Amino acid sequence: MQLAEFFPSHPNRLWHLAKQMGVNYAVGPLPREENGWKPWDYMNLLHMKQRFENFGLELAVIESAPPTNKIKLGLPGRDEEIEVMQQFITNMGALGIPVLCYNFMAQFNWFRTSTTTRTRGGALVSSYDHSLMRNAPLTEAGIVTEERLWDNLKYYLEKIVPVAEKAKVKLALHPDDPPISPIRGVSRILRSADALQRAIDLVPSEYSGITLCQGTLATAGEHIPAVIRKFAAQDKIFFVHFRDVRGTAEKFEETFHDDGKTDMLEAMKTYYEVGFKGPARPDHVPTMEGEDNANPGYELLGRLFGVGYIKGLMEAAAAAGA
Repeated sequence: MQLAEFFPSHPNRLWHLAKQMGVNYAVGPLPREENGWKPWDYMNLLHMKQRFENFGLELAVIESAPPTNKIKLGLPGRDEEIEVMQQFITNMGALGIPVLCYNFMAQFNWFRTSTTTRTRGGALVSSYDHSLMRNAPLTEAGIVTEERLWDNLKYYLEKIVPVAEKAKVKLALHPDDPPISPIRGVSRILRSADALQRAIDLVPSEYSGITLCQGTLATAGEHIPAVIRKFAAQDKIFFVHFRDVRGTAEKFEETFHDDGKTDMLEAMKTYYEVGFKGPARPDHVPTMEGEDNANPGYELLGRLFGVGYIKGLMEAAAAAGA
């Protein structure tokens, strides 16, 4: 397993601390628009990749994308958005950036009703309570049906999978978070392992697979080791979000890595059992004492805990399989 972290596009304190912890793989965003170059332009991506490499970090994944909401909703202008995505994927391939983590959540990405829920020792985590959303107003998109999203996803994949094949970039589809539907009238279709399977079967390709987000799928009630085996048997796990939760899709909260409902050691042993050698990162972490929670889920101290915990699990899993 390639232990990675999600970094900003320019060096900061996290870059230094990650290297000190022994992290050698980077998950990057789209870089900032600079020198007139769009974030997805070749030169902008090249400069970001070189910054990582010059710092001793290998850019293994980009977990961000140009605008795609028109694609998801099937609105006028979606073909123009698809053209930008095709250019982006082509540039990734030309630069040898191997994985793109993308999602098909329309109108809003991962969604929570609170980012100040108290967990162990008073640390702050994000949480979701669907009862608080039942009377929420519709978004400007109105009612968005599941059928419409499935049709739009197929249209999208038919356009980008051939480009990914040519570029040799793996498309890692992230499940919908939270895995519940609808929210404010907008359906969420990728709510389970079976739904992810249906999605990647729409346009079959060795370059179309999944981001196995343990937290989202555990929230959905999936047994994580079983999900790992299911997709690993098809060589479809391209990227892993190694995190945990407590609760169900109707009402859940994020947790420290050692304080959720998943047997994390069993999960790690399963990755080693199936021979997974791709990138994995801690993902959402608690905000700890002394931090201002300006970036919920992505403050610094919880990442240090998460990386250390995952490193320990990796050593234990490797020893168990020796």
